[in-house]
Amino acid sequence: SIGLHPWYITESRKDAFAIIQQLATHEHVKAIGECGLDKACTTDFALQQEVFALQIELANKIYKPLIIHCVKAYDEVLQQLKKSKVPVVFHGFNKSEQLARQIIKAGHSISFGKALMQKHVQQAAASVPLHKLFLETDDDHLSIQTIYQTAAKVFSIDEDSLSLQLQKNAALVFNL
Repeated sequence: SIGLHPWYITESRKDAFAIIQQLATHEHVKAIGECGLDKACTTDFALQQEVFALQIELANKIYKPLIIHCVKAYDEVLQQLKKSKVPVVFHGFNKSEQLARQIIKAGHSISFGKALMQKHVQQAAASVPLHKLFLETDDDHLSIQTIYQTAAKVFSIDEDSLSLQLQKNAALVFNL
């Protein structure tokens, strides 16, 4: 994926976004992101919103899915995503079951990583339909195998069936 992460957006965003636009059409680029909004970082929030809107527009134009980074800005992200015409995956989800249901109701997918080791996140994950599920490590020390094992227990499914479902999800969302 390629995108402008909210932590790294600067006032020279026009130059950076021009590069993103140019590279986004490359066949090996399967998604736009991580992009989104983060109220816990120092980047000006209005600037984040502007750049996020540009990335949604780009994803729609070239029809590539969005990988979402969101911290303390779920209402704003979900509002902006109403403009999205492409699949959306919320990356590194670690919030409540209620929020997971809200994201799924909006038609989006959710990816779980290290946070899946926490009981409240397992509860949230259990509310996600398998066809809207992704798993990740996000460069964490935890192996993807451990995350798969935990997810298999959460969903009461064997790891092979889970793996096949995730392959289907990836093929559908990332047009593989």
